[in-house]
Amino acid sequence: MSETEQAKWYILHTYSGYENIVKANLEQMIENNDLQSQILDIKIPTETTIEEKNGKKKAVETKIMPCYVFVKLVYSSELWYMLTYNTRGVTGFVGPQGRAWPLEESEVKRLRLEDVVVDLDIKVGDNVRVVNGPFEGLIGVVKEIDNMHQKVGLMLNMFGRDTAVDMDFVQIEVLK
Repeated sequence: MSETEQAKWYILHTYSGYENIVKANLEQMIENNDLQSQILDIKIPTETTIEEKNGKKKAVETKIMPCYVFVKLVYSSELWYMLTYNTRGVTGFVGPQGRAWPLEESEVKRLRLEDVVVDLDIKVGDNVRVVNGPFEGLIGVVKEIDNMHQKVGLMLNMFGRDTAVDMDFVQIEVLK
C-alpha cells in the first residue's frame, strides 16, 4: 500500500483566529523539513456568504468550523509531535485524550475536503433529485451543465415558484 493510500484526514484544534496562521506555519514546516510525502493537504473549510452593510451587498468568506484545520497526512509519532508542539497556534489533535483520530470516508465526503470528480451521465432537461445540502429531497430540471467545474444549473420548484440554483455534481442524482 502506497503512502498516499495510507494518508487519512485528521483535525487539528487551534486558538481562535489562528487557522490561517497555522496553515501557513504547516506549509512552511512541510517545505523546510521535506514532508511533502507525509503531509499531503491542508484545508480550512469556508463558505461564501452575502452580507449587506450600509445598503451594499458584499461577498464574505466565513469559516464553517472556526478553530479547526483539517490535515491529510500519513500518521506517525514524529509528525504528531511536530504538529502539536512545534506549530504555533495548535492546541492538539481532535480525538480521545488528544490522540489523533482519523475522519471516516463519510465525514470527508460530507465536509467536502477532497475534490471528487464525478462522471455523471446527464443532459439538459433531465429530472434530478438533490441528495445533499439545503435543498435535499427536492426534484428539479437541469437547465445547464458545467463539466469543467462539476456544476449543474437547476430549476427547482420551491413554494410554488420556479427557482434557479447551482449545485455540484456530488449533490444530485439523476432520476430514471
